[in-house]
Amino acid sequence: MLQELFSPSVQHRLDLIGIFVFAISGALLAVRKNFDVFGIAVLAEVTALGGGLFRDLIIGAVPPAAFTDLGYFVTPLLAALLVVFLHPHVERIQTGVNVFDAAGLGLFCVTGTTKAYAYGLGLPQSAALGLATAVGGGVLRDVLANEVPSLLRWDRDLYAVPAMVGATMVAVCIRYDVLTPTASGFAALTAFVLRLLAMKYHWRAPRAWNRRSTVREE
Repeated sequence: MLQELFSPSVQHRLDLIGIFVFAISGALLAVRKNFDVFGIAVLAEVTALGGGLFRDLIIGAVPPAAFTDLGYFVTPLLAALLVVFLHPHVERIQTGVNVFDAAGLGLFCVTGTTKAYAYGLGLPQSAALGLATAVGGGVLRDVLANEVPSLLRWDRDLYAVPAMVGATMVAVCIRYDVLTPTASGFAALTAFVLRLLAMKYHWRAPRAWNRRSTVREE
């Protein structure tokens, strides 16, 4: 399992980095929506922890890690505080934030899948929860901000698909009993690279064949 890839302390730091970057994306959206300080903090927390909370509640890992590790809960608040005072500067390094966000996506789709399987779920269900871990916070963020979730919009670069690929790779490795630390890292790296390529080349999922919708495209 992925826990063998890094020591617990290194794994914990990687989790906190992913949480921090996801929280920044939530806080930035809150600023764009003109939310107050409380709203910024809420959106940061939800974006950073929503996917992991959903996964832990589904598999029965209670209380969830977000409520047993103070670092998980405080890190999004620090990200929100940073954005409150420095959001113009954070906006300028949005490309760098997106790169770290892609890294968090790759890491969390793998950790989510392995944790779900460790708690007794089947392979398809584990992969689905791996996907939910990676993108769930972003969905909750957009819903709370009264927006169509980004992963459902055709005009956004692929986001869920790279996480789906990474989670599926882990599930296949488990099925054939070849989930080594190297395989876990490769799955995370694959999701990460796919997301970066999607951002660079603006890859998007196809829409319905021969579509003749009258809905105005936004």
